[in-house]
Amino acid sequence: MKQHILIYPSYFPPIATMVAIAKADKVTLEIQDNYQKQTYRNRAYIAHSNGKLLLNIPIRHSKNIRHQKTKDVAPENNFPWLTEHWKSIQIAYRTSPYFEFYEDDLALLFKSPVLKLQDFNIKILETIAELIGLEAQILSSNVFDKHTQLLDMRHLANCKKEPSYNFDPYHQVFEANHGYIGNLSIIDLLFNEGPNTLNYLQSQTLESSLI
Repeated sequence: MKQHILIYPSYFPPIATMVAIAKADKVTLEIQDNYQKQTYRNRAYIAHSNGKLLLNIPIRHSKNIRHQKTKDVAPENNFPWLTEHWKSIQIAYRTSPYFEFYEDDLALLFKSPVLKLQDFNIKILETIAELIGLEAQILSSNVFDKHTQLLDMRHLANCKKEPSYNFDPYHQVFEANHGYIGNLSIIDLLFNEGPNTLNYLQSQTLESSLI
């Protein structure tokens, strides 16, 4: 069954978001929304030596942030978050099976200043799609439609009250220390599963239960 989904661009999206994208034939990115805090738009989670680590992009404060379009939101670049995030990723995954294989492609994302959060997230998705061989057509929305006719997967960007997904476990670098951690950023899967990443995503379902 062909699927055309509507989804928010996220910062190195969680596996649940990438499962939805990998199983779709067409993906429309919602780019007309108002910015919301505490979502995967500006945060990602990776497995680190100390457990689950948050990578959070600081947002430049605006008096009208509640009504600000996401496409207008800019990171706070007075803080060296790009350098710190890439350093954290290197430390976390340098011993993973496929880090060196993808390192150069992903490092490029951290070498230029980020002017707009949404543009950065779209660039990340395009990079990931190319690395894993994703063939879904990726489009962008023209208007914000609360009651879309597409398969609405925009809820996957929410961090609050996130369900627990029943994804198959895969080997993780620090699993012996902290146990398996589910629904991390796509880069956790990429560095550990490499060329099998797309097959893994397409074989999963979004069945879940509330935590």
